[in-house]
Amino acid sequence: MELSEALRTVFVETAKVLKGHDRRVFMARVVRAFGKGGQRQAEVELHWNRRTIRKGEHELTSGLRCYDYYAGRGRKRAEEHHPTLLADVKDIVDGQSQTDPTFKTTRLYTRLSAAEVRHQLVQQKEYADQELCTTETIRTKLNDLDYHPTRVRKSQPLKKIPETDAIFDQLGSVNQAADADDMVLRLSLDAKATVLVGQLSRGGYSRVVVKAWDHDFRPKETVTPFGIFLPRYDELHLYLTTSSCTSDFIVDCLRDFWLTNRARFASVQTLVLNQDNGPEHHSRRTQFMNRITDLVDEFRLTVQLAYYPPYHSKYNPVERVWGVLEQHWNGSLLDTVDTVRQFAQTMTWHGQRPVVHLVQKTYHTGVRLTQKAMAALEKRFARLPQLEKWFVRIAPLPP
Repeated sequence: MELSEALRTVFVETAKVLKGHDRRVFMARVVRAFGKGGQRQAEVELHWNRRTIRKGEHELTSGLRCYDYYAGRGRKRAEEHHPTLLADVKDIVDGQSQTDPTFKTTRLYTRLSAAEVRHQLVQQKEYADQELCTTETIRTKLNDLDYHPTRVRKSQPLKKIPETDAIFDQLGSVNQAADADDMVLRLSLDAKATVLVGQLSRGGYSRVVVKAWDHDFRPKETVTPFGIFLPRYDELHLYLTTSSCTSDFIVDCLRDFWLTNRARFASVQTLVLNQDNGPEHHSRRTQFMNRITDLVDEFRLTVQLAYYPPYHSKYNPVERVWGVLEQHWNGSLLDTVDTVRQFAQTMTWHGQRPVVHLVQKTYHTGVRLTQKAMAALEKRFARLPQLEKWFVRIAPLPP
C-alpha cells in the first residue's frame, strides 16, 4: 500500500493524540489495512514500534484490554531528576571523609551528616530546597557511594587544635581549585606503616594454611611503602624502601615520579602536595624544604604544600589505598621483600594496578640545614598568614 505524505501525516498525528489502549488498537487497524508486511511498513514509514503494534493486534483479536500499570514502575531515581547530584555529593563529602584508621576495611567515614550534606547542596551547589530530594534519600546516596556518615569511636580524632576547621576550609578551596585547573596537578603523599618481613603472623586470614611464628622474633628486613596518589585520576604510584623514609627519600620519589610522567602533564605548571604534618616532611623540616626547593628550581615548577591538620591524617586521600593493600595480602606470609613487591603490584584500586618501584638506595637520618642556611632559604617561601605551617607556596627563581 502506497502512502501519500498527507495520509502519513494523518496516521502519525492521530497516533500521537491517542493514548494507551485506544492508540494501540488504532495502530493495529492501520497495519491490517496495509496488508501483508504491514508491520514492517509501519515501522519504516511511520516509525511505530513493532512491540506496541503486536500488543494492539492481540487486544484487537482477543477483545481483551491491557491496562498500563505505570504506578508499578516506581519513581525515577533522584539522579535522573538531578543529573549532577552524585558528583556534587561526592565533591562535598570527599574532603570531609577519612579511611578506617586500622586499615582493616575500605570504608570511608564522613564527619558530615546527611542533613548537613543536603544543606551544603542548597548553599554551595544552589539546588532549590523545594525540588531537592529528602535527607533520607541523601543518606541512601551516601551509602551507595561507600561513604558512611555513622560516627564511630575509631573514626574520631583524638585531639583537635584551634586551627583545625580553618585548615580544612582552606584545604577544600585549594584542592577544589587544583582539580578544576588543567595547569595544576594535585598529588597526595604519605608512607604506610613499616611492614615486617619474615615468617610473622599479622592476624589476617588466608584461604590456605599459613604457618607463622606465634610471636614476634626479629624480622629479616623491613619494607616501608610510600605512595604518590593522583586523586583526579585515581592513579597510584608506590615506592618501596628497605631503608629509612627520610626527607631525601620522599623528594627522590617525587622527582622520579615527575621525570617519568611530566610528558603526560606537559601543561602543568603547579604541583599541589597534600600531606600530613609528619616529622620528615613538614614545612619546618630544613632538609625537606631544601630538597623541595631544589626540585622547584630544577623543573621550573611552582609547588604548593597543603598539609592536613594534626590528628586528622586519615583524611588524606592516599590513606585510602592502604586498606585495600592490607585486605589484598591479608593473611599471606610476607617472608621476602620480593613477596611484598609482588603483592603491591597485583592489588587494584578502582580497577587500576599501581606502578611499583623498589628503591634500593640507602638513606641516612638526621640530615639538616644550619639555622643560617634555613633563614636564607625561608625568603623563598610564601606562607599563608595565620596558617603558616600548613600552607606554603614555593615558586622558581626568575630566569
